[in-house]
Amino acid sequence: MSDEPQTQTPTRTRALPPSPSPTDAAPPRTGTVWLTRFLVVGLVLAALNLRPAITSLGALLEEVRTGLHMSGGVAGVLTSVPPLCFAVFGITAPRLARRFGPGAVVFAGMVAITAGLALRPFAGGTVAFLAASALALMGIAVSNVLMPVIVKRYFPDRVGTMTGLYSMALALGTSLAAAATVPVTDALGGGWRAGLAVWAVLGAFAVVAWLPLVRRRGAPATGAGTGSGAAPGASGEAPTLRITRSRTAWALGCFFGLQATGAYITMGWMPQIFRDAGVSAGTAGVLLAVTMVMGVPLAFVIPRLATRMKNQGPIVVALGLCGLTGYAGLHFAPAAGAWAWALLLGVSNCAFPLALTMIGMRSRTGGGVVRLSAFAQSVGYLISIPGPTLVGTLYEHSGGWGTPLALMAGLMVPQMIVGIVAGRDRTIEDET
Repeated sequence: MSDEPQTQTPTRTRALPPSPSPTDAAPPRTGTVWLTRFLVVGLVLAALNLRPAITSLGALLEEVRTGLHMSGGVAGVLTSVPPLCFAVFGITAPRLARRFGPGAVVFAGMVAITAGLALRPFAGGTVAFLAASALALMGIAVSNVLMPVIVKRYFPDRVGTMTGLYSMALALGTSLAAAATVPVTDALGGGWRAGLAVWAVLGAFAVVAWLPLVRRRGAPATGAGTGSGAAPGASGEAPTLRITRSRTAWALGCFFGLQATGAYITMGWMPQIFRDAGVSAGTAGVLLAVTMVMGVPLAFVIPRLATRMKNQGPIVVALGLCGLTGYAGLHFAPAAGAWAWALLLGVSNCAFPLALTMIGMRSRTGGGVVRLSAFAQSVGYLISIPGPTLVGTLYEHSGGWGTPLALMAGLMVPQMIVGIVAGRDRTIEDET
């Protein structure tokens, strides 16, 4: 992503850099433009595959439990695996990117996602199902980290546009899998195995799109091993970064974690809040879909706005206030203002594309973005793990939603504070 994104011209098509080999000539302009467009398609298809493995399973979790004879405890562990895998496997992305190149790692991630989604419906037991799910989540984890890196490296003058585009695709994939899995399962005969397996087809499209990109000279995989072909200065600065000394990196990691906590709590518990308030199950599901769909258009708008601002603190505060208002509404008038609260919480959840945008804006180099993305997302997903479980425990012991909603609203305050710190106009290189 660009060091000074607000001064760049967003409408100009940026050509990909030539192969770092000094003996290779730069590719022709027409071929470069074609490759750039193919990379845009690859980014969109990759982003579409970063959540269906999770939301498709959520839609059929009861059927999977019954079919594999899972206990309630094992099913609970299964729902907490995604953020754990994101944290554990995501931290390996920088080393893999230096060794093989970010494009090659994203391609491998798409292969892992597709293989995991294709294998897990045919698992004969719980262990095999968990192993196949972990394979898909491993691919998602490394791709999560490297998507901002690809944008930083190949579209530095269109940070907001490209981040918004793949964030919008990610939100669309999330919503599509949540809404379509059950109808698709019914159309295929009602078996949960076919309903889960169908999402491997979407992964196969991403694999096909990335294959020529990593095989072609000058594509994203080229030159990442030693820093050649990366952003200027990446090879000299990235290895010396001590990112744990950066206040901005820690703030961004905490901001990422708190927004992820709110998103997982919302996805897991909001329908139950509405149902306990007297809203029908069908309407509660639609309300959740509305919350999730809000991320599709806003995920495109917010990154573009953020890159035009030196300080993203005002956006952080605006999103946080939407969350506070939504949680307050759920407490005082959950049924009467249900649609308004769903919309406000959908806006609040768009802190996710904002966090992705800030990852790219808080480092000068491609290598720095790799380190920052891995650090912020790994720290963030670790922070998010206990949130949904804690809310469920409070709900069970308090007998209502007053205490859990107070916790949800309370978490918005530190989210705004660390978001303001992360949104300051500085880079991790300034602090390390």
